[in-house]
Amino acid sequence: MSRWKGLPEELDPRVRQLVVRLRRVKDHSGLSLRQLAAKTGYSTSSWERYLSGRCVPPREAVEAMARLGGEDPARLLALHEVASEASGTVTGQRAPAGADAPRHHGRALRITLVAGSVALVLAVCSAILLAVRLTDGEGQAAAAPLTASATAPPGSPKRSETPAYMCRAERIDGRWYAGNSRTLTAVLAVGHAGPEVAEAQCLLREAGLSPGVVDGIFGPHTRRAVQGLQKRSGLVVDGIIGPHTWKALRG
Repeated sequence: MSRWKGLPEELDPRVRQLVVRLRRVKDHSGLSLRQLAAKTGYSTSSWERYLSGRCVPPREAVEAMARLGGEDPARLLALHEVASEASGTVTGQRAPAGADAPRHHGRALRITLVAGSVALVLAVCSAILLAVRLTDGEGQAAAAPLTASATAPPGSPKRSETPAYMCRAERIDGRWYAGNSRTLTAVLAVGHAGPEVAEAQCLLREAGLSPGVVDGIFGPHTRRAVQGLQKRSGLVVDGIIGPHTWKALRG
């Protein structure tokens, strides 16, 4: 099996998920990069860029990889579509053998770097917010609600408190639901927030893994709990919640 270099920290989680999956399929195929290039029509340097996360591969390259690795193309293409939307890559265009069009990939690389920077800023802001809230009561069942009056300018109308997420675990049609979201496919990672994150946090608790406060914010405590579930379930341990991790959460 290849010894892969670590992916950039600023890489968008949705692009990271595609790259991790492509690396596994490539390892399963047993092909070297040179053999892969010969069989797909995409150059060795192109595959090096795709598998290092520097740019999102074209749709046809993903299909070719799935065929060579015995993988279900629909599964890989679903990840490819999400990653393409995240990076702004134009899909469905085949690169010429030997090298990709430099202008296209230069633009895609710039877009990927900008998207990664935005994701990093969001992750830092969320981590700071989570740290502040945890100092108010680490380990409590729910964080103290933040009201609009704390930050609203004088004279502005008061808004209702931020919603408190509840964990009401219930098994419906063979799956567990906690009452915050019914999603089976949402891709979540550090920096994300909302009812889908709260749903995952509740289900992690139900599975005996502590994500910290159930506040709907995907922070480091939640990431560690997700990694614990993935390790227990034999999944890729990347701390990102996708369709396979949701299946393990829903049970």
